[in-house]
Amino acid sequence: MDGKLAEFIEAKIKEFTASEANSMQKETLEPAWAEPLIGVSSGADPLYTFYKSHIGDFHLTPLEFLRHKYPDDAFSAEEVSVVSWVLPQTKATKADNREEKFLPSERWARSRIYGGEFNNALRRELEEALEVEGIKAVSPMISPVWKFIKSEKHGLASNWSERHAAFAAGLGTFSLSDGLITPVGKAHRLGSIIVAKGIEPSKRLYEGHAEHCLFYQNGSCGKCIERCPIGAITKEGHDKALCQRYVDMTWQYVERAHHFKGYGCGLCQTGVPCESKIPKRKASFN
Repeated sequence: MDGKLAEFIEAKIKEFTASEANSMQKETLEPAWAEPLIGVSSGADPLYTFYKSHIGDFHLTPLEFLRHKYPDDAFSAEEVSVVSWVLPQTKATKADNREEKFLPSERWARSRIYGGEFNNALRRELEEALEVEGIKAVSPMISPVWKFIKSEKHGLASNWSERHAAFAAGLGTFSLSDGLITPVGKAHRLGSIIVAKGIEPSKRLYEGHAEHCLFYQNGSCGKCIERCPIGAITKEGHDKALCQRYVDMTWQYVERAHHFKGYGCGLCQTGVPCESKIPKRKASFN
């Protein structure tokens, strides 16, 4: 396994995140994201074939993304790695959004738009840096193959999930609101790149897919239910279609109130026990 390659990729991610490219596009050089977390999973991890069977045949494996970009190359899953990263929201962004009850704060909407642009720039930066080193790589979210899918089983879905890749890389587990609870909490954005080299996978220090969520553990939380302004989160889970309709509506608000074209919500990611950490298990309500 290539330890030097892992160090190279981690250094590139942290270096780019520390640069001026990581910007809210405000008058000051305020960053959109705090220092990232990074994890690795193997392209041969059984989770990727499980995702394909559980989510749907449309969900592509790391190997399939690589083969699309490099159709003349022969790859094996064992020689493929997925590097995932967590871009945590800054303290200022979380504090602003924590105070909101119905609509996103300006910082949150900026992180969604300009922070999203940075995340795509980071994906491109890594692809280019690796290819200069002679290493074939593809970031699924900027691949022409990536697309949204209307799934009968899961509703709105896509053929690659950053959250599921991050779960495989040991970075966190799922919550009642579908967000990933990581060591730096649930207020973040995720990214990943598939590399045609074997890298030692990160350890998964959990077993269950919802191990960090207090509601799923013993019913002692549910704060995200209260925080959702549209009722898209209930004890039964997250209504993605209702959530998406609400988020789409916020374009009008952000342009009118904050004077740039943006959108967002993130209320279920802030003002909750898992905002910035893995919460300690509490006594059951039952």
